[in-house]
Amino acid sequence: MNYDAAAAKLRVEVALIRAVSEVESSGTGFLDSHRPKILFERHCFYRALKAKGMDADGFAKHMPDICNPVAGGYEGGAHEYDRLELAASIDHAAAYESASWGAFQIMGYHWRALGYTSLDDYVQEMHESEEAQLDAFVRFVLVTPSLVKALRAKDFASFAAGYNGPAYRKFSYDTKMAAAYGKYK
Repeated sequence: MNYDAAAAKLRVEVALIRAVSEVESSGTGFLDSHRPKILFERHCFYRALKAKGMDADGFAKHMPDICNPVAGGYEGGAHEYDRLELAASIDHAAAYESASWGAFQIMGYHWRALGYTSLDDYVQEMHESEEAQLDAFVRFVLVTPSLVKALRAKDFASFAAGYNGPAYRKFSYDTKMAAAYGKYK
């Protein structure tokens, strides 16, 4: 799927899709090492461990950079893989579901809702190409009606809130997305 096909499927302008990619990943889904860009979310890992009945508080006490009820601890770039692999040594699925992937930074825990056969299938697709990452974005927007509506209306605040959660304000995702849209329009 290319940007034109994705825009047609979502019934939005290509500029809107490019704006999301720019804000989420600076417009590219891969590191120089050819691995997909990721961001490991320690607060998601904490919640996933808790949901599995594991001692998330104990891990948070001893490994707060990878398991913590509070977001943060980001190291960026390839260092995010170090955090991911440390978390995976505790619980592979919880770790990989707690990372956002590729050009559009779609969380791993969405794999089932997006129609992938498994978490590993989703992760493999994110390694394949930016087109596969674009496909994941289209799937994500289509299964989230509020995102479709906000994107079509160019309601950047509502889109950012639905896509990134309430922390979008802290990082000005809506403002950044509006500026990126203006650049690509």
